[in-house]
Amino acid sequence: MMQRPEVSVVIPTRNRPELVPRAVRSALDQTLREIEVIVVVDGPDPSTGEALAAHADPRLRLVELPESGGAPAARNIGAKEATAPYVALLDDDDEWLPEKLATQLKLAQESEHRLPIVASRLSVRTPRAEFVIPRRLPEPAEPLSEYFSVRRGLFHGEGFIQTSTIFAPTELLLQVPFTPGLRRFQELDWTLRALQVEGVGVEYASEPLVVWYADENRQRISFDSPWRQSFEWLKESRDLVTPRAYAALAMSVVSSVAADSSNPRVFLDLLREAHKHGKPGITDYVTFMQVWLVPPRPRRAVRDFVLGRRRARESRTVTPMSEARTLSE
Repeated sequence: MMQRPEVSVVIPTRNRPELVPRAVRSALDQTLREIEVIVVVDGPDPSTGEALAAHADPRLRLVELPESGGAPAARNIGAKEATAPYVALLDDDDEWLPEKLATQLKLAQESEHRLPIVASRLSVRTPRAEFVIPRRLPEPAEPLSEYFSVRRGLFHGEGFIQTSTIFAPTELLLQVPFTPGLRRFQELDWTLRALQVEGVGVEYASEPLVVWYADENRQRISFDSPWRQSFEWLKESRDLVTPRAYAALAMSVVSSVAADSSNPRVFLDLLREAHKHGKPGITDYVTFMQVWLVPPRPRRAVRDFVLGRRRARESRTVTPMSEARTLSE
């Protein structure tokens, strides 16, 4: 009889039989062996069951839903199915490095917070470049809402949290579920709400432990989103963030979705919202104009080129992992 797992891995998926086996394999190959891997199949999808049939591992189980409710709802169901004290989330098109869960479990057990959310850096792979984000870790007195949203340069990713990096107590995920139906900003929305719970704090592993395949040409579960929902989410999140963070969310994060509308009224509404309820900085104005005036594809190409060059330059002066952790913290 298998002993109680230390970590429950939750992987929501739907119609990705060519991708989800890679994610499952990266979970089962963790150096931390006392785990369970719960694949939540979000609606009728026999091809996924067939694709995973080759993984004859007693730690793997499928939860097949009769109809699709979206990735956030699937994660919530996975958390309810979990039997371990901690849950680690993994998107079906990402993968983990082997030490990911062992590293995060250690950080959680050593945390001063009663309910620690443990995230990590991740390697972003696009068709054009590879780079690591977040590029910096939170400063001791920095409000986390500002860390996640306020830019100090022209490119996003200085402060960041992504679903496949999230490791948290099961009781927290049950107390604060993901928002069903939310198409964008799912992990940011969940983290901001979870931080309102007493005893919750965020820890970061300084090394990249996740590979995020950010192919903008591939349809993602949370990719298709009308800007109106993102704008409503912004306004509903006002009390969860500082005024500085609110302005940054309006002028960069939500604008990155709304700019596709090319609607002058939306441009003005977001600018007005940022001024009325936030405190914009110079970088916010530069980002806002860049997002609205430069099409997404050239923006991404420039970002990937600059960050890819920066990563290549940094790799020529490699710092030992033990030193890198000390310097980052």
